[in-house]
Amino acid sequence: MELRLTEVELPPLYCPLESAVHPHVRDIEKQAVEWIESSGMCASEREKAGTVATHSADFFARFAPVADDDRLLAAVLWVYWGFAFDDARCDSGPLSGRPAQFNALAGLVQRACETDSAAADDRFIGALQDIMRRFRSFAPPTQVHRFVQAHRAWLSGVAWQIGNQAAGRMPGLDEFLAMRLLAAGGFPTMALLELATGAEVPDRELHHPAVRALTEMAAMVASLDNDRHSLNKEMSHSQADQNIYTVLIAERDVPLQEAVHQANALRDRILRRFLQLHDRVRPAAGADLATYLQGLRYGVRGNNEWGLRVPRYLSLGHWPTAAEDVTITWADEPSDLRPGPVENAPCVAWWWDRDLG
Repeated sequence: MELRLTEVELPPLYCPLESAVHPHVRDIEKQAVEWIESSGMCASEREKAGTVATHSADFFARFAPVADDDRLLAAVLWVYWGFAFDDARCDSGPLSGRPAQFNALAGLVQRACETDSAAADDRFIGALQDIMRRFRSFAPPTQVHRFVQAHRAWLSGVAWQIGNQAAGRMPGLDEFLAMRLLAAGGFPTMALLELATGAEVPDRELHHPAVRALTEMAAMVASLDNDRHSLNKEMSHSQADQNIYTVLIAERDVPLQEAVHQANALRDRILRRFLQLHDRVRPAAGADLATYLQGLRYGVRGNNEWGLRVPRYLSLGHWPTAAEDVTITWADEPSDLRPGPVENAPCVAWWWDRDLG
């Protein structure tokens, strides 16, 4: 579906969450850029510049502002790696419309995530193995395994998205939300929280339905916010394919501006439920779970503060200077106060189950 660039009014963002950033973010960024230059994962200077321009250090330094420097660096390297892999192999690379070929590569990449002995034939595999060695050097097997499983979920979602793209198929809202929850990379990003902060959340707490719901909701809000941040860029380059706006336009036969308002309302309802459930879970949380839950809150807010400035989405084409910094307009209230689950989205309705709290 092609969206034409028109005057689209994006409403203010409702995000009553804490803002923080790691104090050593610039030092971490410098080390990460040096690693990118030596990693061999970028095929050209242009690709390398695009990877550096994701400002992934700023992104994840907002998720884990209290992390140990070495742990944060390793997590940041994966974020840079993930954006580079996404750009070269997923979003618009030669495999973006070839699901069989992508699945074959994804299988090899995932195996390299699991074991250091996997063959490193693709330029991204060796870089990923280096990152995984760093994780294993400081994190217990449980936390590393959680990241590996989240990594698998992400690749499965990307494969789903590429399959739709190859078939010229626009998913309905329910399918899109299930797919976007995986394909946006939220799960491995949230799994990095334990690796970066050193929190070791017990299985009985991390896998409790209420905590699972909070993790999913944080990932979903962030992914919908990313659709918002990239909307103008995608429209101006005729790149819009499967995002929350094209899905709503196709399913509900509404114009783009109305789709923007409906998407914002949907997103705000999810965030309101996140806040409500968080406030019920947090008081009884142990120290490590509390650190994880705070990371989810930092992440939702930080993803917006990063996403509204990063050249990946911004029309400036560069990180704004102090003189031209982007003013973020925050909404005082959510745009939709209706209680209960989102309509026509049974895949996420369980987030509102009364048994969760």
